[in-house]
Amino acid sequence: MMDRDSRIKKEKRRTGRGHWRSLFLPLLLAALLALGACSGGQDAKEPQAQQTQEESRAQTEAEIQTEQPPQETQEETETVQAQAGKSSLQLRKEAAAKVPAFSGSSSVPVNGNVPFFTDADKKKGQQDFLEHAGMDALGRCGTAWASLTQADMPQGERGSIGDIKPSGWHTVKYNGIDGNYLYNRCHLIGWQLAGENDEPRNLITGTRYMNVEGMEPYENLTAEYLSGNPGAHVLYRVTPIFSGNNLLADGVLMEALSVEDDGAGLCFCVWCYNVQPDVKIDYADGSSSGPEFTGTKMVSRSAGGAAVSGGARQAPARPDQGTDYVVNTNTKKFHLPGCSSVDDIKPKNRKDYKGDRQTLIDQGYKPCKRCNP
Repeated sequence: MMDRDSRIKKEKRRTGRGHWRSLFLPLLLAALLALGACSGGQDAKEPQAQQTQEESRAQTEAEIQTEQPPQETQEETETVQAQAGKSSLQLRKEAAAKVPAFSGSSSVPVNGNVPFFTDADKKKGQQDFLEHAGMDALGRCGTAWASLTQADMPQGERGSIGDIKPSGWHTVKYNGIDGNYLYNRCHLIGWQLAGENDEPRNLITGTRYMNVEGMEPYENLTAEYLSGNPGAHVLYRVTPIFSGNNLLADGVLMEALSVEDDGAGLCFCVWCYNVQPDVKIDYADGSSSGPEFTGTKMVSRSAGGAAVSGGARQAPARPDQGTDYVVNTNTKKFHLPGCSSVDDIKPKNRKDYKGDRQTLIDQGYKPCKRCNP
């Protein structure tokens, strides 16, 4: 048996170890809790940082979308154009709005006769292209533009476009109009320049006056330049302008620029009025009123019985004199006066004929397949 002193020493050693153990365990536990708290805190912060980045990206995207200006209805239809081309539409519309009222001239210069083409447009014009804006919800055409070369000019005869009815179209005749028909199907980019004939996005309802007196001289000017400059490009754009929801255009803005010499050879920016002298037009739907079409020229008789027109003596008219036809001396076809193809005949190629059908056929003319005269 241990003596009393030995037992006391052994108990002190055991108690001392327990004392240190009781002090160490709480410290160890506190350290582990601290480490866990640090680790947990880090893990809790990471999702918060990630969420902030996502919110920032969303906010940036929202800001970018907010900064983009709203587009107008007609601009939205011009999906085929480059952004630079679209941004100039508002400038062109504003310029057209400042054009003075029609006062007897079929066209007037706009913007100092300088086109609204941007540097991006001119760069695009170094290569061939032909593009049309889409038609809007009212069936109205938008801008048509192209980079044209001599190679684009057609060689054959133009086909019929009588089946196409552009917005605001009416078939109506008045006295005092060349060919009597008020409206033509006007090509935005002239057929003689690109050979595009029956593309609905390229045809608007235009008065005979606008088509022949307004647009055609500038189309001819462009054609002359292309014919005399093989390989040269012409940046060409025609923008019809409609007021509100009107189906008939107020007019067209025509622009052209020779690309390689930056306009030294050809450059114009003009407004062509969609009007017809002596005819009142409702641009909301294209309806109109004007001098009544009588169908024939007024003829008076001299005392001797001979018919007189404009002071010139003519043979007396007879009931059996024949039928009225309209002859196209270019295509060698003849039509009834009311045929929808008649308004497409150029004045220099048109001939009014009254006589026997077989006589025309014997002269080499063929009847139109549309009206079957």
